[in-house]
Amino acid sequence: MKIKTDIRLGDSNDILKELPENCVDLIITSPPYADQRKSTYGGIHPDEYVEWFLPISRELHRILKPTGTFILNIKEKVVNGERSTYVMELILEMRKQGWFWTEEFIWHKKNSYPGKWPNRFRDAWERLLQFNKSKKFNMYQEEVMVPMGDWAKSRLKNLSDTDKRRDESKVDSGFGKNISNWLNRDKAYPTNVIHLSTECGNKNHSAAFPEALPEWFIKLFTLEGDTVLDPFTGSGTTNFVAQRMCRNSIGIEKYIEYYEKIKENIDPVKLVLFEPQINYETIESK
Repeated sequence: MKIKTDIRLGDSNDILKELPENCVDLIITSPPYADQRKSTYGGIHPDEYVEWFLPISRELHRILKPTGTFILNIKEKVVNGERSTYVMELILEMRKQGWFWTEEFIWHKKNSYPGKWPNRFRDAWERLLQFNKSKKFNMYQEEVMVPMGDWAKSRLKNLSDTDKRRDESKVDSGFGKNISNWLNRDKAYPTNVIHLSTECGNKNHSAAFPEALPEWFIKLFTLEGDTVLDPFTGSGTTNFVAQRMCRNSIGIEKYIEYYEKIKENIDPVKLVLFEPQINYETIESK
């Protein structure tokens, strides 16, 4: 299997227009937050965020396959002691573009630094919004199953007759048939809360993903040989993980210092580079 990692230097608004329609299986990214860390990697004012992001999300909708998934890591901004509504406004506008807001995952940061503010506590979580082009998309749930643990011995210890029957309601129990089917299982499907520590200190970037974060979504939504895109690739974590997992990937980065770091660290045998006014250098693995 030939795996290609395509790293492009430039602005996502421009580079995305160069990609063909329906060419990507998974998009996972964390764009610049609203008006934060401007001196490090840029930031957009909360009042301007929706207008800034919608042209990008329109292009992402065009290049994502009908069976693909878009995972958007985003976080609210506190302005004058009150939560900004820009994330909610963005979701509503993206739905108008044709996106299905399918799910919302929560990334619980297990190692958040302590802190104190007059009217709130430190956030220890971030949103990971799942968008799709339709209600039918590729999803490989068995790839992210977790150990059952003692759950079946405690909560499922004393089941009623109702629990042991198939749930015929429209709401459904979420177990498929009946709860008792899960008594003798080694693994269960996970929740939509992901418990991971941050790893920013070792990535030469102030907002780097922990590698386990893109890895989890790559397992859930792609197979080997599929293509993963990060239009704000930063330190290149998504591309590193995709390469290790035998997925093709595309990364877009506008800052030359991060782009150069990715070139230094990624497997050169599988690397394709694109720079404005510079020809492609293509070396594919066999």
